[in-house]
Formats: sequence, C-alpha cells, structure tokens
Amino acid sequence: MFDRVRARLAQSGDPQHNAEPAVGLFVDGPNVFRDEFDVDLDDLRDAARELGRVGVIRIYLDEHATPGLIQAAEARGFEVIVTSGDVDVKLAVDATALTGDGTVDRLAIASRDTDFKPVLEYAGTVSVETIAIAPGSHGRSDALQNAADDAITLDQ
Repeated sequence: MFDRVRARLAQSGDPQHNAEPAVGLFVDGPNVFRDEFDVDLDDLRDAARELGRVGVIRIYLDEHATPGLIQAAEARGFEVIVTSGDVDVKLAVDATALTGDGTVDRLAIASRDTDFKPVLEYAGTVSVETIAIAPGSHGRSDALQNAADDAITLDQ
C-alpha cells in the first residue's frame, strides 16, 4: 500500500531527482481561456512538465468562470483560485511570493497580459528562470516574451 510513497521518498534522496528544477505554473484564466484561443488544460500541464518537476500548478479565475472549467482544471491537477474581479493582482502576488521564498526554480506564467512583466523581472533578480506562455500566436505579448528567459506559444 505504501510502496509508491516509499519509492517517492527514495527518489527525493536521489541527487539526480533533486537536480530537476521545481516549476511553478501560474495561469491567467480570463486571458487564456477566451473564445479566440483553443487552449487545452492538458497542453498547459504538459508544457509545465517539460520544464521540470511541477511543484505549483495554479489557474486563477474570476467569479464568471463556469463550473465546467473549474471541474476540468481540478480533474487535471490544477489548484483553482477563484477571485472576485480581476485576477491579476492575486496571481502576481502569489507568483512573486513563491519565487521570493525559493519554492520554485522556474516560473512559468501563461497569459497575454503585460501586467505580469514586473513579476517576471522580479523573478530574474532572485535567480529564478522565467518562461512566458502565450495562448496562441495572436495572443502573444511581446513585453512578456522579452522579459522572460524563454517563451512558449501553444499551438492551436
């Protein structure tokens, strides 16, 4: 019954396992899940997994989010944060806090909103690698791409 737990604990002592960077993925739901983009939650999760060991995977939604989106995100392992009004401030504060306290080695922000540029810039000052994830080629923010160490554009 506890074999998987024991195996995971054994891996945590493995230097190669510890060398894999911890990734924090923060998704700006209202800017990513729009009618003009066909973003799949699995694609976002897979993009984060390709960057390293996913430590934090959150999607930020406003009060207008559909119950179906919330259920789908939770079913795929996302921590869902629902805020009243604009999600930008909550996402930015959480991402900044987790980069500042060393929780993540790589910070990935999925958005097309240039409001997150200061978060990426701060992460760089504390030696956290940054990745800007765009929901599509016409949803890409040049400011986010230029502030990040790397950029990913999800294919439609």
